[in-house]
Amino acid sequence: MAKITYIEHDGTEHVVDVATGMTVMEGARDNDIPGIDADCGGACACSTCHVYVHPDWVDKLPAKDDMEVDMLDFAYEPDAVRSRLTCQVKVTDALDGLVVQMPEKQI
Repeated sequence: MAKITYIEHDGTEHVVDVATGMTVMEGARDNDIPGIDADCGGACACSTCHVYVHPDWVDKLPAKDDMEVDMLDFAYEPDAVRSRLTCQVKVTDALDGLVVQMPEKQI
């Protein structure tokens, strides 16, 4: 279990426990966190679960694979360093305390 902080674009914070083995996207969906649409259901076929990872966490996450990099090209205002698709980030105990911020909109 990991405690993850989701920050909406307006600064509203949601701190929730997400079970190990789920994705950060599933944690948002299951806890009704606004700002992560997840239109493709986690298949890495859209960019509607895009977030900006807090700088302290960027190097602690597994590297992006080629498919995620390609899909981030379609995200709203992607950041080459901080942008991630939450459907591609599996929750582990090591992610306890992770902080992610939603962009202004999902496209």
